[in-house]
Amino acid sequence: MQGNNLKNLRICIKGAGDIATGIAVRLYMSGFTRILMLETERPLAVRRTVSFSEAIYLAETTVEGIVAKQVERLDQIEATWQGACIPVMIDPDWQTLRQRPFDVVVDAILAKKNLGSHCNEAPLVIGMGPGFTAGTDVHRVVETHRGHNLGRVIRSGQAAANTGIPGGVSGYTIERVLKSPHAGIFTTDMDIGDLVKTGRVVGQVAGVSVVAGIDGVLRGLLRSGTEISQGTKIGDIDPREDPAYCFSVSDKARCLGGSVLEAILEASFLYDTQQFPKRILCNQH
Repeated sequence: MQGNNLKNLRICIKGAGDIATGIAVRLYMSGFTRILMLETERPLAVRRTVSFSEAIYLAETTVEGIVAKQVERLDQIEATWQGACIPVMIDPDWQTLRQRPFDVVVDAILAKKNLGSHCNEAPLVIGMGPGFTAGTDVHRVVETHRGHNLGRVIRSGQAAANTGIPGGVSGYTIERVLKSPHAGIFTTDMDIGDLVKTGRVVGQVAGVSVVAGIDGVLRGLLRSGTEISQGTKIGDIDPREDPAYCFSVSDKARCLGGSVLEAILEASFLYDTQQFPKRILCNQH
């Protein structure tokens, strides 16, 4: 297939958190620049410094030299692409996909369940993590669980079930994640990149303190003033204590971006055609 044909692929990514952003960065750096990202009105990305969802709050944000801008209308998408930026749109119900065709749809919401993605949304639909079945509701599934199979492109079946245990960093799993003890407004006077010690109060929710369980650097932290429900992830402590990690795409996100790239390239060679592939039927693997 001609490289120019691939270069013009229209790719829609559902979600714009850190994993979705890592996917977008990997694709963009590979030459796929016609990317649209769909988000909710109030994104809850913890790793805000490496999430294009921040464009919803700031109008514009930059991750690893790539600029993302919020757009409000469909007619702004093309102009944003022409400006070498990634458009981010508030569209939690994915109405855009019903009004404008895309060649690839990537569900990177990481809800641990399928919120409605299906094969008919695009010629190639990719589901990230558990909740999807390759060959049934999406064409391809990418394994997101850390371990030997991280990033594997699944052509039939499902990813590993959600364990509820965060991936380990320097031997720490649950201890490094901060979660809301109650529903309410999260407030904090700290910021991403700050160093914390065990027992340090990182913030409060409904008057209840949220304290650090380990020493490390705040790699992720919700915006102060965010309304959240009980159990919502508030922050992420990195025990490696290197603030530089707070401002670059994670190894996991970069790996998963490569997996999406693999799925797209595989699909482009499935058919002897000058157009990005004829629709991959869900009963073909």
